[in-house]
Amino acid sequence: MSRKTLKALFHMGAKEYKEEYESRFNSGDTIHLPVSVGNNPAFICQTPEIYKRIIAIERLDKAVADLYYALPQIAIEQFTNRCLIDEILLTNDIEGVHSTRKEIGEILQDLSSHNKRNRFVGLITKYVMLERRQPMAFRTCQDIRKVYDDIFYEEIKANDPDNLPDGEIFRRSGVEVQSATQKVIHKGLLPESKIIETFEQSLSVLNDDDIDIFIRIAVFHYLFGYIHPFYDGNGRTSRFISSYLLSRQLTPLIGFRLSYTIKENISKYYKAFDVCNDPHNKGELTPFVDMFLGIVELSMQQLAETLEEKKQKWDYYSKNVKKLPNAEKADMFRLYDLLIQAALFSNIGIGRDELIKHMDLSENTVRSRLKLVPAAMLIENRQKGRKYYLLNLEEVDKIFEE
Repeated sequence: MSRKTLKALFHMGAKEYKEEYESRFNSGDTIHLPVSVGNNPAFICQTPEIYKRIIAIERLDKAVADLYYALPQIAIEQFTNRCLIDEILLTNDIEGVHSTRKEIGEILQDLSSHNKRNRFVGLITKYVMLERRQPMAFRTCQDIRKVYDDIFYEEIKANDPDNLPDGEIFRRSGVEVQSATQKVIHKGLLPESKIIETFEQSLSVLNDDDIDIFIRIAVFHYLFGYIHPFYDGNGRTSRFISSYLLSRQLTPLIGFRLSYTIKENISKYYKAFDVCNDPHNKGELTPFVDMFLGIVELSMQQLAETLEEKKQKWDYYSKNVKKLPNAEKADMFRLYDLLIQAALFSNIGIGRDELIKHMDLSENTVRSRLKLVPAAMLIENRQKGRKYYLLNLEEVDKIFEE
């Protein structure tokens, strides 16, 4: 039987509801937080379910790491890039912001050539920093504002300047969160002094080493949404911060899967916010922590399954490459190897420059080797004038089955 929320228990009757609240709030295992939700001091019950999720996440992380690092380095880079593009696409989609894989991929090709005022350049740049494991600090309100500015400031300034932060650090006026039917479901904190005070309290929770790091990440994710410090970009900023923090604790690839899993479980995600925002839930954040860790656990599980499937395919194709036309030649064997990796792990293929680098051949030689690949087997994509190549695995399978 699932553990009922205080919001649900409220309808059982005043006495039972009060007794259950006091039991949870006063338990020796309860974490009391230096922040309030509404008029209620926030707290978390360290339930067996939460610890089961944490243990499962850590076990899955080992499985993911074993699979991840068993792959060729090029495949790892291609798959990471593919997941990065999907993560940005879906974090936008959750907020109703339309973007395409092609658009994101083109920006990603050469970030240095893009104007920061263009859509998504800041967001993509920040996720690339996550991929490169560049350190970031989240200790002060100014740290949060810097992340926001890096991601959104120039873009909003160019396209919607009325939505720029207009306070000392955050916003001065009110902001509302609306449902798909335009119903107001939450109002961000006011005035800005309250936003700053509550954010400082939230950051103290995030940096409290006495609390398990996964619980801290979940709580901070909730509090970011509860405070809603900006007019626009709150969801994408908080998901980026959570992705970064998770990537520092787990296999880095998890940083590019959070939005994917949230999108798949969006009703549970919003329901957990709704439950914890409700005054009848009396500041208990356990439902959100449990939901959020469940999403991380599911994300890790799906990642492990995806990598296992791709590794099995990689092993199969690697074993049979020698059956392909002209594969007895070392150069062609290596070319097929790279094109198969591109088909399995990349978003668009492998570029000619990468082929030259990894085959250690001249451009003319690589071009001549590509011509030896049967036309039906070779897929060529173009993006911003560049050519990318991969094998058509359906055609490869026909040869393997002969």
